[in-house]
Amino acid sequence: MIQPPRPRRRPRRLRSNPAIRRMVRETQVRPEDLILPLFVVPGEGVHHPVPSMPGVAQCSIDLTLPLARRALELGLGGVILFGIPAAKDPLGSDACDDQGIVQRAIRALKTALPELYVISDLCFCEYTDHGHCGVIAGGDVDNDATLERLGLSALSHARAGVDMVAPSGMMDGMVAAIRGALDRGGHPGIPILSYAAKFASAYYGPFRDAAQSAPRFGDRRTYQMDPANRREALREVAIDLEEGADLVMVKPGLAYLDLVREVRDRFDVPLAVYNVSGEYAMLKAAAERGWIDGERVMLETLTAFKRAGADLILTYHALEAAELLARADRSPVP
Repeated sequence: MIQPPRPRRRPRRLRSNPAIRRMVRETQVRPEDLILPLFVVPGEGVHHPVPSMPGVAQCSIDLTLPLARRALELGLGGVILFGIPAAKDPLGSDACDDQGIVQRAIRALKTALPELYVISDLCFCEYTDHGHCGVIAGGDVDNDATLERLGLSALSHARAGVDMVAPSGMMDGMVAAIRGALDRGGHPGIPILSYAAKFASAYYGPFRDAAQSAPRFGDRRTYQMDPANRREALREVAIDLEEGADLVMVKPGLAYLDLVREVRDRFDVPLAVYNVSGEYAMLKAAAERGWIDGERVMLETLTAFKRAGADLILTYHALEAAELLARADRSPVP
């Protein structure tokens, strides 16, 4: 019997036990890479679970504080706040009100947990009665009228003590408008995380339940990007960086990993990715049915974002993932 030649190269030598796998692992997911989204509502003792997002709830400020404290204890990078006001109007006035729901939440978090890094989402869809991301004129969002209000909203959040603002409405010129408003208003040190490449995605469905932000007419395709467009996404990132963005984001994540990698390769700036609600909901649904190992798939997914080039991951898995990572020598990808 002829013996096959023995392999000269044996990559399996570096896979033989957990210790060597940890030593040679190329990509690490750390708690400080993760940002936890929080949905804040008025009242006290309010905890409204989001049916399409198991483990996620709308919470009043008093019940948001324990979640934020746990995020700080686990070493997360920070939290990002989304507000659902008691009353909505065509302009989304609560987003610009110093006594608005997010402004009050920022003050409460920074007072109770001054070391917690607090980011605020700057968009109007949660605040407008029509569910669109700005001022409506002629049946569509008026881009330039919305820019002025974005500046007002950013200033209001800055006065409340926010650490970073994150415009997500995909308005042309939004970063320049916000940067100018913050600088003129005496807040030049607040960085801007721009949702620079945000697509008109069907993966956002559960978020619209959580934020109560589904549009009452039409859709958002006139301002969010066509999912088919790669080159346009790179142009959007370049524009936002020219206007003064300090960090940029690709949203959604899993179906857009090619763009995460391309943005990472082309632009030497901090890069975030949003592990969005639909991605989260699909994983949770499959895990509840026993079709997948939920913990392993979650950590494998987060690892994929980091391997593609993301520095930061906004994810509803943040607390759960950080708790798993905190376990002694737990491998992110067994």
